[in-house]
Amino acid sequence: MTSQTIDSTGPGDKAPEAPSDPTAAGGLRGHPWFTLITVAVGVMMVALDGTIVAIANPAIQKDLGATFAQVQWITNGYFLALAVSLITAGKLGDRFGHRQTFLIGVVGFAGASGAIGLSSSIAAVVTFRVFQGLFGALLMPAALGLLRATFPAEKLNMAIGLWGMVIGASTAGGPILGGVLVEHVDWQSVFFINVPVGLLALVLGVLILKDHRAALGRSPLDEHSAPRSFDIAGIVLLSGAMFCLVWALIKAPAWGWGDGRTWAFIGGSVLLFAAFSVWETKVKEPLIPLGLFRSVPLSAGVVLMVLMAIAFMGGLFFVTFYLQNVHGMSPIDAGLHLLPLTGMMIVGSPLAGAMITKLGPRIPLAGGMAATAIAMYGMSTLETDTGSALMSLWFGLLGLGLAPVMVGATEVIVGNAPMELSGVAGGLQQAAMQIGGSLGTAVLGAVMASKVDSDLPGNWADAGLPGLTPAQLGQASEAVQVGVAPVAKGTPQPLVEKITGVAHDTFISGMSLASLVAAGVAAVAILVALLTKRGENAEAGAGVGHI
Repeated sequence: MTSQTIDSTGPGDKAPEAPSDPTAAGGLRGHPWFTLITVAVGVMMVALDGTIVAIANPAIQKDLGATFAQVQWITNGYFLALAVSLITAGKLGDRFGHRQTFLIGVVGFAGASGAIGLSSSIAAVVTFRVFQGLFGALLMPAALGLLRATFPAEKLNMAIGLWGMVIGASTAGGPILGGVLVEHVDWQSVFFINVPVGLLALVLGVLILKDHRAALGRSPLDEHSAPRSFDIAGIVLLSGAMFCLVWALIKAPAWGWGDGRTWAFIGGSVLLFAAFSVWETKVKEPLIPLGLFRSVPLSAGVVLMVLMAIAFMGGLFFVTFYLQNVHGMSPIDAGLHLLPLTGMMIVGSPLAGAMITKLGPRIPLAGGMAATAIAMYGMSTLETDTGSALMSLWFGLLGLGLAPVMVGATEVIVGNAPMELSGVAGGLQQAAMQIGGSLGTAVLGAVMASKVDSDLPGNWADAGLPGLTPAQLGQASEAVQVGVAPVAKGTPQPLVEKITGVAHDTFISGMSLASLVAAGVAAVAILVALLTKRGENAEAGAGVGHI
């Protein structure tokens, strides 16, 4: 293999270090805590849009006359663009400055949001959602890069804890805010709300954020101090690999896991990832220096983020259907029932940051995944008539378990990377979470579908309901997988009650099995957490550089 080095400092230069005092920067420019507030406002938009839009989808479908498949692409287009672009966007921040990429991301994201609100066709909505994902990808790794460059090591965990608190609160609070806006204003307001938030983030960013490239020996005015080539082939190979993987996960529920198209895209993803890995060992300025992954803690942090997202996103996917379609709650009520989850993430994230600073990441991360596993097991015991108190117990425990993992795994990934690669590390962290979420939804969705397909015919027959043709059974199964009773118009009330009972019981059996699988994934993640450690040598940029 070709010898490569990650270290971008010149001979005799010292590796860059984070400031030793969080108040060392004079005035507003570069002040760590004001920097945290600024990036938190920006990432809030991106995190909020991951869940708030789901509440608006039915209204968009009705207003624009869209098909169900078209509405699905409002979400899929956003996540696909986000997942494919994150690592490349992080590299752009490392090269051109995280301040610049953050500001561009904020302006683009807010602009795309406003354009969606003004759109009169579903094609325009989907197109601008893709742009939202692309600009969101610029914004998220840049935020982590700015925190890494601004905060000293002893304060970084606390900063990431507060950053994680904002993301957790925004993600979990999206359905509540979305329900209020759609119910009392219109679906366009879900997107228009990003415009003033983006404007605030822009003003704060211009006044507060500092370009740290000079501290890395890369002046924006000195073309010789920055990389003189860019890994275009690496970008194409990695983007193609990520696209094929995420596309397969998105389409697998419709195509089926045994379908040749699903495995063709998965196989294509594997080949492209392999080609990317070979290319990165030979190119002068690699997109991702593979020496990064010689750091066991960093690699463990990436794997841990994937496993956490599988358990969390996949398990939570069915909870929304459980609350709305089985318990009959409105979107606002369902969001309010998830407040214990939100609240514990808000409270737990900064506490987890303080605990990780004191104890290191291993114990808090392992404990967090253990709590997550117990919470997912508890959610597997939910029934059609489970009360709010018991639900709140499991939701709250899940939030308490997720908080240290969100904070700790992020710090392990970003903190164990050299300062000059903090954007790439931030992109890895976010990409791992997006892939894990897509994997969780797809794999646990397949578990749910398999269980429902297996149990529904017997449950239907045991209830003495009229027989169904294979086509009718397939349609009924699709409805039951999201907790909906397949009741035709004009069905007598006694029959409606029987069908509803069968549908909900069958859905519960599928959700229980999916939750148990999620609990198993979380249990495996406990072992991975034991491989992590704090990024104590992260500033030694050359330490991971040789392949």
